[in-house]
Amino acid sequence: MRDSWRARWRAFRSRTIAKPAFQRWAAGFPLTRGVARANTRALFDLCAGFVYSQTLFACVRLDLFHLLAEAPLQADAVAVRTGLTPARAERLLKAAAALDLLARLPDGRFALADLGAALVGNPSVAAMIEHHALLYADLADPVALLRGETGATRLSRYWAYADAARGDPTDAAPVAAYGALMGASQDLIADDILEAYPLRGHRRLLDVGGGEGAFLKRAAAHAPDLRLMLFDLPAVAARAAAGLTETGLGSRAETFGGAFPDDPLPRGADLVSLVRVVHDHDDDKVRALLRAVHTALPPGGTLLIAEPLAGTPGAEAMADAYFGFYLLAMGSGRCRTAAELTSLLAEAGFDDVREITTRRPLLTRLLVSKRVDTVLCN
Repeated sequence: MRDSWRARWRAFRSRTIAKPAFQRWAAGFPLTRGVARANTRALFDLCAGFVYSQTLFACVRLDLFHLLAEAPLQADAVAVRTGLTPARAERLLKAAAALDLLARLPDGRFALADLGAALVGNPSVAAMIEHHALLYADLADPVALLRGETGATRLSRYWAYADAARGDPTDAAPVAAYGALMGASQDLIADDILEAYPLRGHRRLLDVGGGEGAFLKRAAAHAPDLRLMLFDLPAVAARAAAGLTETGLGSRAETFGGAFPDDPLPRGADLVSLVRVVHDHDDDKVRALLRAVHTALPPGGTLLIAEPLAGTPGAEAMADAYFGFYLLAMGSGRCRTAAELTSLLAEAGFDDVREITTRRPLLTRLLVSKRVDTVLCN
């Protein structure tokens, strides 16, 4: 009865708000004026969001934030250094200032605002922004994407690196861009993960889907006695081996090439990490992956999952809108709630699932679980 009442009330409310006469009245009435104006702004921002994102993309592509990190500049000076006309340089600068990426000083020069300065200190964010050109192209016709009428998307073709990476490990050129991007995404969250779960008490870490070793390199710095293992596709693992050796970690690290669920995971680790891996895959593949991890771990071994999760307060739009469409364009995967992941872990034979709070849950949340001797469900 209560749900029925709520549904009737929401239907009445929606019919009322939809009327132009009510909208006009609400925009002028003192008690509703603020809400009406905020809703107008929110609706406009939804319409203009693509323009805002492309403004950011232009700033990154022109390296504007690093340029202004040296000192505030006039539009004419920016024009010379970016190859734009003065008028168009000023247009971009004003747009970036309107989005709080830059600030216009009283003398007319433009300087970094807090958001722009934060991007200078996070090159991984810039790499992700550049990557989004593929997603924006795939979203040119979102209805066709939803109906499955677009054929192969740009993102699905980009992620086809996996086909090349399964082959000759020396033929790594097709996966270089992928490795850089994955390293960038892991750099965003590695310190948050290691701050929340410091790796004390573990002797050997296996990072599954570890790319070129970005997370392992951070883990090595946090835990100097920890042995390191990495599992990824053959060409990716080969690049990881070279990179780990270059950074002086060759004697502490082993890399393994393979593809789950076809190839078993290497054994010997008492801790397995899945960093931004699970949400890329559909449920059947996640089940197979978790069973493979269960097999690779000893009894009492630990599994650490770091993911952007659905149901995160304040991040609903990121999980359901952003990742919802990104993973649709990619061709697989979805964001899951902590409860959904806990259920999948239990099926695979993991117990004592607990969440550990991270500094920035919008970017990643952390689930830790233990292997039990018997797989509960197959």
